[in-house]
Formats: sequence, C-alpha cells, structure tokens
Amino acid sequence: MTTKGVRGSAVALVRGLALAGLGLAGVVSLALHLAFLVPGFGLGLIFLLPLPILAGRPLTNLVRRLTGAWSGLPVATPYRPRPPAPVPDADGRYPHVNRLYRRPWFPAFMTQLDWLLGDPASYRDLGWMIVNPLLGVPLAGLPAALVGAGGWYAVSQAGRHWWAVPVGVAAALAGLAVAPALVALHARWTRLLLRPPSPGPVGRVRRWYARQLLLLVRLLALLGLSLLALPLAMVSVVGLLAYGLGLVVVLPPLIENFRWLPELRRTLAGRWSGIDVPSPYLSRDEVPHRRPDGRYQVGSALYRTERWAAYNLRLRRLTRDRATWRDFLWLLVDPIVGGLSLGATLAAIGYGLFGLLVPGLSVLAGVRSDGGTDWYGAVAGSTVAAIPVGLALAVLGLVAAPVVLRGNGRWTALLLAPTARAQLALRVQRLTETRSDATDTQAAELRRIERDLHDGAQARLVAMGINLGNIEHLLDRDPQAARALLAQAREASAKALTELRDLVRGIHPPVLAERGLVDAVRALALDIPLRTEVTVALAGRPEAPVESAAYFAVSELLTNAVKHARATRATVALSYAGGRLRIVVTDDGRGGAEPARGSGLRGLERRLGTFDGVVEMSSPPGGPTTVILEVPCALFSPRTSIS
Repeated sequence: MTTKGVRGSAVALVRGLALAGLGLAGVVSLALHLAFLVPGFGLGLIFLLPLPILAGRPLTNLVRRLTGAWSGLPVATPYRPRPPAPVPDADGRYPHVNRLYRRPWFPAFMTQLDWLLGDPASYRDLGWMIVNPLLGVPLAGLPAALVGAGGWYAVSQAGRHWWAVPVGVAAALAGLAVAPALVALHARWTRLLLRPPSPGPVGRVRRWYARQLLLLVRLLALLGLSLLALPLAMVSVVGLLAYGLGLVVVLPPLIENFRWLPELRRTLAGRWSGIDVPSPYLSRDEVPHRRPDGRYQVGSALYRTERWAAYNLRLRRLTRDRATWRDFLWLLVDPIVGGLSLGATLAAIGYGLFGLLVPGLSVLAGVRSDGGTDWYGAVAGSTVAAIPVGLALAVLGLVAAPVVLRGNGRWTALLLAPTARAQLALRVQRLTETRSDATDTQAAELRRIERDLHDGAQARLVAMGINLGNIEHLLDRDPQAARALLAQAREASAKALTELRDLVRGIHPPVLAERGLVDAVRALALDIPLRTEVTVALAGRPEAPVESAAYFAVSELLTNAVKHARATRATVALSYAGGRLRIVVTDDGRGGAEPARGSGLRGLERRLGTFDGVVEMSSPPGGPTTVILEVPCALFSPRTSIS
C-alpha cells in the first residue's frame, strides 16, 4: 500500500467515525422527536409538533452535506420551500382556511404545521433516524472499531500470546483497508434514505416505506384524539348536570368550544380515510327586529334587550341541533370503539417489531432471559416463538392498518355525518343563501347595465341628437362646420354601437347562445391575451343557465390568470361524467390564490352554487393554479361545433 493509499484510508477512517457519531446523534434526535411528537399527537398539544422536526433538520442536512463532500455522491435537499408569511386582508385580518384572525401568529403557525407535516421529507428524516443506527452506524464505525479493537488486543495480549501482536495488527490493517469501501457504501446508504424520491424501483420502495410510516403516524394521531375525547366527554357531562340545575349560561360556550374536536375528526376522515363527512351544524339565526313595543320576540318569549334575545336564539339553536347531541354521544363512545380498534392495530405492530428486534439483539448482546421474565416472550409463549409471532403480528398490523384507518373514517361518519333531516335543513339553508346571492347578483347586474347604458350609449345618442340639430341649423350657413359635426355624429354612432355590442356580449354572448359552451370557450380563448389550449369531451349541450354560469366562470378564471397570476399559458378541459359537467382550468402563473380573501373566486362559488356546483382550487405559492368546476346537469342535444 502506497503512502497516498495509507493517507486515504486514514482519512476514510476518520470520516467513517464522524458519520457514525452523527448516526448516534440521530438516535438522540429520534428520542427528542418521540418526546415531543407523542404528547403532540396523543394529547393534542399541537404546538409541540414543529419543534423536533425543525430542530432535527440541521442534523440531516449536515449528513447530506458531508456525504456529498466526502463521497462525491451529492444528496439534494428534499424539503419543500417554506411558506410565505400570512398577508392581511383589506380589513387588517389574516385569513386561514375559512376563518379570519386579528393576529398573524396563529395562521402562521398552522401554515408552518401544514408545511412540516405535509412534507414527505419530514418522514424521510424520521425514517433515517430509526433505520440508520441499525445499518449505517455499523457500516461507518466498523473500520474504527477494527483498528481500535486490533490495537487494544495487540497491547493487552502481547505478553500472554505470541500471536496477539500479528492478529491485532492484521485487524487494524483490515480496518484501514476496508475504510474507503465502507464509507463509500455508507454514502450510498445515506443517499438512499435522505435524497428526494426518484421514479425508479428504489423510489417505489421508498414511497412504500413512506406510506407505511405516514399511515402509522395517522393511526397514532387518531388514537390520541380518541383518548382526548374522553376528558371532553366528562366535562360535557358536568356541563349538562349544571344545565339541569339551572346554570344555563354554562351550556352554550361549552358546546361551541368543544365542537373543534368533532370538526377536526370530520376533516381528517375526509383527508386520511377518503370518507367525506360534511359539517352538520345549523347556522346562526339573525336577531329579529325590534317590535313596536320596543321588545324582541324569540319564539313566544319577549326580551327587552337585544343581548338576551341573541342569547336565547343561540341556546335554542345549539340545544335543538341534533348534531350537538350526536357530538356528545361520539365523545362518549369514540374512546372505546375508535380507541380500541386503533390501539389494537398499533399494539400488534409495536409488539411485532419489538418481538422481532429484541430477541435478536439479546442474542447478539449475549443476554439470556431469566425464567421467562422477558415480557416480549409472554405473548408468544416463549422467547423462541417471539420472532415468528412478532413477524406475524407486525405483518397482520400493517395489512390491517389501511382497513382500520378507513373503518375509523366510516365510524366517524356514522355518528358525525348529518342525518337525512339535517341534510334537508342544510339543503334548505343553502338554497336560501344561493337564492339570496342570485337575487343580489341579478340586481347588481341590472344596476351595472343601467349605469353602462346611462353613461355610455345613452349619452352618445343624446349627443348625436344635439349634433344633428346643430347640423340642421348650420347646413345652409356654414357647410364646413356641418360636415365636421356630421363626422363627429358618425364617430359617436360607431362608438355607441360598439358599446351596445359589448354590453350585449356581457349579458349573454351571441356565440354562447348560438353555438354553445364549447365554441364560446374557444372564442374566449382566442380573444384573451394568453396562450390557451382548450380540450373538449362533451357529447351535448347543458341547459342555457348552466352554460352561461360555466362560461362566465371560465372567463373570470382566465381573466384572473392574466391580471393577477401573470400566467403565460393556460389550459381549459371540458368533460362530462356521472351527470356532472367538469371544467378544469390550469395556468402556470405565480399561484397563491385564496378564495377566503373574498376575491372574485367567492363570486364564482356563489354563481355555481345556484346550480349546486362546487369549486375546488389548488394554488400553492409559485404556482401552478388549478381550478376544478363541477356542476350537476344533463346534456340535452348534440353539440354544434365550428371545428
């Protein structure tokens, strides 16, 4: 071995020792993760969740940098970009989901939490902390261990055995010899765990591993929420007893403040289990107007002050809402039904992994059980059977985990979904709201048309009449001035005609009435200053009101893409399936659109809401923006197309 080779082996030895030390630091980081994540998920202390994830990222980033620098295999940083700080609306409040907040810290915290928990790289870091000590640390630390053990053996046994020195030296040389190869192998191992996912077979294995880890985290979070329901149920029982004793002021705030947990479970059932559970709660009632005698009437009761009338309305709404009592029943029962199903699955996986690892590690460590006191063998019957039984339980738990997660969603829907009566009440409420919105929109449109006619075409026609009168007087005395006025009148008539055409097009475009939605959208794509591709899979035409609503929705989205998103390209896809017209509008703009900010997207939702249509939007900062419009309707005739 040359001097350069010896120097390279020594450097690899030191680097391997450093990487092994970082792997052991990962064990400490894993312990910190568990110390924060278990109460964070299990007890609902969500403010703890970001702390270990953010604190652990410098360690994994350092491992990536050292691995890339020492092995020549760069490991790209896989983290998603940090979300921007919340921006206040015009009224100074900060929007997040469907609520407005006076201070920015809570929207910023929830955005950061979504960013961290929604980033697959967070789970890859956690997986590295779990798996690397079992394989990565031995790989990186083996050369140093061989050198250290060889030196110790040679020094300590030199006086007792003549072969101790050559054996020790051989072990040390073996450590130096394998150091470069093992450090290179460790770099590939680290790159496999910590790099961004790739589409190859290794990427598929990593995605499967990430899915299983994410599944277990979700089961653990749901178990924690189920356990949290128990103390809330106990407090609810105390509140009901107080209400029965006449302390009625306790019940309304108790009900409203405890609704966050059922609402969170409905949201998680939709996101994690694929079971859509709508919110069943009735909306607030408006306080009635004051009677001529100065009092407020709520039902058969009269109140002198608006405050007590509002409180009575609030109490009646909460106590007469069936969803309130279903929430209460769920709080009582879920710790038993949901908690047991989730706990049994997690216990099977946990015992299985423990049964697989602990007996093997005990044998490697030379530790023998003493009279069956090793609890990991208690379930299997013996320590020998712990490994196959643990393997079977772990596989059974992993196979059952998706089923249990979906079953938990169905269980949540069973008690927390709105009943048929509640759905009917919500349907009536929605129709009332959409009718009010439609009436307001129609009135606003009429006012706009009246204003445009008054300020535009009407004013020009009046000016034309005045000019024609002047022309009549000037025709004999000053023909030159009459010709100039005639030119102005002709120009005014052309402008009036253009404005009338624009007005008619804004009310209902002729191409939409004559040729339908498809050709109207294609004509719109040609007119708008944006490269727009339109794809169509429609076998007929929807009804005229649906066509009009869909056309103006697409028009507004494309206009927003030009004005606000600064997009350079857009696509519009129209299709029909399952009795629903589906329109997908995508642009490559800067994204960041938020319907909760009260922009034109709210008006778009109201426009389609009149026909029970829905709007889904995905617009992350940096783009792209995708808006999906779905409207239930029927296609009544073959379409007519110009192409």
